[in-house]
Amino acid sequence: MTHPIPARLAALREQMRAHGVAAVLVPTADPHSSEYLPDHWRGRAWLSGFTGSAGTLLVGRDFAGLWTDSRYFSQAEQELAGSGVALCRLRVQSNPEYLDWVRENLRAGEALAVAGDSITVGAQRQIERVLAERGATLRQDLDLVAAIWADRPALPTAPIVEHAIAYACVSRREKLDRVREAMRGLGATHHLISSLDDVAWLLNLRGADVECNPVFLAHLLVEREGRTTLFVDAAKLAGAPGAGLAADGVALADYGSITGALGALGPQAALLYDPARTASAVARAIPDAVRRIEAANPTTAFKAVKTAAEIERIRETMRVDGAALARAFHRLERALADGRPTTELTVDALLREERSRQPGWVGESFATIAGYEANGALPHYRATPESHRVLRAEGLLLVDSGGQYLGGTTDVTRVLALGAISPEQRRDSTLVLKGMIALSRARFPKGASGPQLDALARAPLWAEGLDYGHGTGHGVGYFLNVHEGPHGIRPPTPGGALVALEPGMISSIEPGLYRPGRHGIRHENLVVVVDGGHGEFGDFLRFEALTRCPFDRRTFDPDALDPAERDWLDRYHETVRREVGPLLDGADREWLERHCAPLR
Repeated sequence: MTHPIPARLAALREQMRAHGVAAVLVPTADPHSSEYLPDHWRGRAWLSGFTGSAGTLLVGRDFAGLWTDSRYFSQAEQELAGSGVALCRLRVQSNPEYLDWVRENLRAGEALAVAGDSITVGAQRQIERVLAERGATLRQDLDLVAAIWADRPALPTAPIVEHAIAYACVSRREKLDRVREAMRGLGATHHLISSLDDVAWLLNLRGADVECNPVFLAHLLVEREGRTTLFVDAAKLAGAPGAGLAADGVALADYGSITGALGALGPQAALLYDPARTASAVARAIPDAVRRIEAANPTTAFKAVKTAAEIERIRETMRVDGAALARAFHRLERALADGRPTTELTVDALLREERSRQPGWVGESFATIAGYEANGALPHYRATPESHRVLRAEGLLLVDSGGQYLGGTTDVTRVLALGAISPEQRRDSTLVLKGMIALSRARFPKGASGPQLDALARAPLWAEGLDYGHGTGHGVGYFLNVHEGPHGIRPPTPGGALVALEPGMISSIEPGLYRPGRHGIRHENLVVVVDGGHGEFGDFLRFEALTRCPFDRRTFDPDALDPAERDWLDRYHETVRREVGPLLDGADREWLERHCAPLR
């Protein structure tokens, strides 16, 4: 079968020659700075063949490269083979970044093209600075990928629904009032919001335009002293949601009319927008006479700190999610013991079946990662009907999965021993578990940030000359995106923001270790930041574990844990047994009791 990518690259280069363009940049992006994209904006995947969720494609006259990070190296090697696109490894010492390629290869008078709706204002400025060094220019008026993408998918049309106040916990009017108060503090008369999770949270609406993310395509323009306008396909809002919006002073306008509305702002307007989350094509519509106030969307910080009522909902969601996991893992054990045909796809189906039976379940929060043995070493692996492994009663299975519930979003990773495992696998699992426990037990001063805590999870691995290439933790939305900012637990980066952790913030803790071609380990819980007490040196914070699922003790060496680590694990398992046990019956409850028994 002929590989389709070389022909697509050739068609793109014809467009480049016709428009006098030296190179084309194709980010993984939409006009809303989304991490996960509707099919309509998956041009980078279509043009390169690489399907991972993070990557940047750059196509020159005689070179095409795909830059991605270590989570996707193995996947990208496989998917790019024979495509004519080179894998360029991000954040690997001595490897150039894509802007380095631009700096080295573009000459004075040449142009780099990128679709203006696929880069943010901040990214546009960074690229233009590099191009200016070379006397080159940036063209945002050309979408050359769209010009050759004949069967490009249409925009999604999924319906929009209310997130009922019983679950949302805070009314739309209260949230809008809070945003307007922040606008007053910044001197803004208008506020543009383009990030989809911010819009959904603020308006207590949810959609299904992005796989596994309950959001919908929209822009929002909030007037400090007037109305709020939602730019959306109104057909998605038939019935109650539309009436409720009108009652709260929210008017509707066509999704594509946002640039016209911005262009109509008068010289008296002062517009607040986030340059890191606003598309360059949208920002270009703002008249020069309008005063621009560039700052993070206030909603990003507001929604990151969950209310007490939301946290109670999340705790209950974790209980029912834990019950679903117990039933699914027990069914998996029985299937293997009985010798029934079982694959990575079976695991995906079992988890979906059990979660779908839980109250408040809406869908998955991301595509399940069920990686057996070597596939576990691919951090974002996804089994497909065309490519998956059969499970045997031996070795390790890494399962990373989550659910979207009306009362919260879950994300949990467990490593299961399906039978005998190697000493190396047991040692690796133990080291990763020690790192997870170290961070989970941490007590830290108020004002500390995730990058300051990241090393706690890595220290047991570092001591053995080991490490992992992804962050240790990400924020999690409330029946929203499973990856949510502004906080995170990751190594410090030059110039990176240090966002202080605050009570009510939810994060994952998920250290890992990956040995390509052999196995992968990742242990993950969700935690919430809570009060850690006050003393002579001020206020302190700590983490409270939210996830309710036992760890498979067959994967680690209990004797390698110190007394404090063993105590943490026993107390965690006792909590799981106490809270999840009453939701289970018979053999499922016996399974939970066995896996939650104290370490001997």
